[in-house]
Amino acid sequence: MDTTKPSSFSVSPSVLARALDGVSPPLLVDVRKNQAFAGSAYTLHGALRRDPLEVAQWARVLPPCASVVVYCIHGHEVGVSNMQALREQGVEAMYLEGGIEAWREQGLPVVAKPAGSHTRWVTRARPRVDRIACPWLIRRFVDAQAQFLYVPTDQVASIALREQATAYDVADHVAPTRFTHDGELCSFDAFVQAYRLGGDPALARLAQIVRGADTDRLDLTPQSGGLVALSLGMSRVESDDHRMLDAMMPLYDALYAWCQNAVRGQDEKHTWSAGPASQKAQA
Repeated sequence: MDTTKPSSFSVSPSVLARALDGVSPPLLVDVRKNQAFAGSAYTLHGALRRDPLEVAQWARVLPPCASVVVYCIHGHEVGVSNMQALREQGVEAMYLEGGIEAWREQGLPVVAKPAGSHTRWVTRARPRVDRIACPWLIRRFVDAQAQFLYVPTDQVASIALREQATAYDVADHVAPTRFTHDGELCSFDAFVQAYRLGGDPALARLAQIVRGADTDRLDLTPQSGGLVALSLGMSRVESDDHRMLDAMMPLYDALYAWCQNAVRGQDEKHTWSAGPASQKAQA
């Protein structure tokens, strides 16, 4: 296959740009080789990061979506081979013609990332709900090697500039960001929307739980109050923000697994009671 020419499974930068603004945008996946990705200072907004050498593994666990567009540097072998591997797994996949460089040459927008590393994020210190839930979402769905910084509120903007980090879950007067509260929605919702992850019903269920916990609307889901209790309790147990994040990651994994079962109608009920029938059964 001549990878220098467009194919029926390719999409031009201009067509992709329109699709990303459409009603049902494709999932974007950055499959540049690891060295090229690390050395680059930019990426496409809303793109998930995946290792192109491990496509056989991550193809099976991509977030649910209608279609996927992968991109490499120039739209040659890496992008084409990953597209083909995805299609072999039954994923409706295409690759970006000319890669990210053609996208940039056409003046289409990119977002900054630290050269020499994966994505970097900064927010206020002493996290509770959103500032833990969002890093979980990023590491599990977007960039497994993402770095997170917790700093005093009045330092978020300066640290973001110095460290080439993206601020999140802060007010406009603290630092400019698209990853923050919007009306009744919390920062977790903003990440789900930005990375086009709304097609995952389990993640949508988890977003409701997080939203209820983070915005003090504990009537939103029965689980929101429990998440508040666990989050506040862990913040008392762990005085170090990064240790708290590490401790809470498995909790969100478990909550997401419960959501997956729940949306499939397989959520297990705890049915034990202290009534006579149960006591007899326990005898």
